[in-house]
Amino acid sequence: MKYSIIVLGAPYSSPSANTALNFTNALLSSGHTVFRVFFYHEGVQCANHLAAPPQDEINLPEQWQKLKAQHNLDLVACIAAGVKRGVLDQSEAKRHEKECSNLSQGFELSGLGQLVEATEQSDRVITFGP
Repeated sequence: MKYSIIVLGAPYSSPSANTALNFTNALLSSGHTVFRVFFYHEGVQCANHLAAPPQDEINLPEQWQKLKAQHNLDLVACIAAGVKRGVLDQSEAKRHEKECSNLSQGFELSGLGQLVEATEQSDRVITFGP
């Protein structure tokens, strides 16, 4: 079965991002396909390369990157939610005249059209909210 995942919660203030990561891992281990993981609202913080959690805590952005590398996942952070929360790729940093970008490698900033496409292309869409 083909799934898409929506992550709405910030990585360190709600369990939703970690639960979504575990759920996605379980899906892939069970032979299912994940069409896309869409990070929306506070969930875009999962794409923040500058996150530096303490060493005894899980580094969620890094864990999502590892999962992408293992399974070639499509990790999309909502561009409007990302820019609003300071998660920028090089193009958006330049457009908003910021000195640097911080989008983690493996993530893409894109619009809600990607979310609509995910809902159209997937058999199931699972949302993890705060």
